[in-house]
Amino acid sequence: MRAVAPADGGRGRKDASEAAAPAQRSGQRDAFFDNAKYLAIVLVAMGHSWEPLRDGSRAASALYMVVYAFHMPAFIIISGYFSRSFDAAPGRIRRLITGLAVPYVVFETAYTLFTRWTDQEPDRPISLLDPLYLTWFLVALFVWRLTTPVWRHVRWPLPVALAIAMLATLSPDIGNDLDLQRTLQFLPYFVLGLCLKPEHFRLVRRRKVRILAVPVFAAALAVAYWAVPRMTGAWFYHRDSAEELAAPSWSGPLMTLVIFGCSLVLVACFLSWVPGRHAWFTVLGAGTLYGYLLHGFVAQGSKFWGWYDPAWIHGPLGAIVVTAVAAVVVTALCTPPVQRLFRWVMEPDMAWAFRRDARDQARERNAARERAAVRE
Repeated sequence: MRAVAPADGGRGRKDASEAAAPAQRSGQRDAFFDNAKYLAIVLVAMGHSWEPLRDGSRAASALYMVVYAFHMPAFIIISGYFSRSFDAAPGRIRRLITGLAVPYVVFETAYTLFTRWTDQEPDRPISLLDPLYLTWFLVALFVWRLTTPVWRHVRWPLPVALAIAMLATLSPDIGNDLDLQRTLQFLPYFVLGLCLKPEHFRLVRRRKVRILAVPVFAAALAVAYWAVPRMTGAWFYHRDSAEELAAPSWSGPLMTLVIFGCSLVLVACFLSWVPGRHAWFTVLGAGTLYGYLLHGFVAQGSKFWGWYDPAWIHGPLGAIVVTAVAAVVVTALCTPPVQRLFRWVMEPDMAWAFRRDARDQARERNAARERAAVRE
């Protein structure tokens, strides 16, 4: 089973994913991006909670389709924006491995073992080449981050990335290894983030954009409601070729462009509503990778434990309750206590596994001199 989900700096430690970490200005995190990360991860959890409610509910399916059209693109764009400084230096490579590769191995194994039980498939193999459920994002982010220096030197990075995504929809033979199909199809959003500057985010946060976002989202919901019985929402997962979606080959590149345009409009509307000031949930923006990876166990277990069995759950009241529970659960999983509890696996130090380069040694010498100066 796979689902679309979801990401340097942070109060004395690096964010595990580095991708969605807020900008650092004089040691301070940018509240706007922390807020955007938190709200995006809440939408991810809500989307997963709506999956069992979609059968027989056109409204739930329409809302699900709209959210899936922009929540991952928003997260990936922010990931790209904060990957602009990645230069493959030894220190950044270490953080890439400890913040993405190690959690991937751990959670890919954990999800496989967990779903052997919840899906009643005791023989499901542990395969690090075929990401299971939420872990695809870690693999994709690892690949995107490694290619960042390339995109910084390409003359037309976004058109090239779009061309790659369009071509990927033509090939059903790419396969599931490292979820490469999804990595390629989501690539333009990451590259777009690399191309963005602070002023671009200021543009979408203007008052007129916030006002315009209301009718735009209303229109998106209306179009989605109309489209539910007429098209598959799997296009927004970006994990299949056109042929695998039983569509003509020519529709793959076309849908790539259409969905990219629609997603960007909705991402802009979403970001226009994100508060720029410090809020009660701002601190949770540093823990979104924790919430992302951990809430999947609840989402998977909820169906196995029969939480969706009562008939009232599939009515309006049930949908509200499910949505609220999903928001509360993922919020709790982003909190600092949970971060401290799971930091050993999400942000392992692993200094023993890497050789220190000259810059690391210089920083240690400077730190030692500063401590000695303080003592004197």
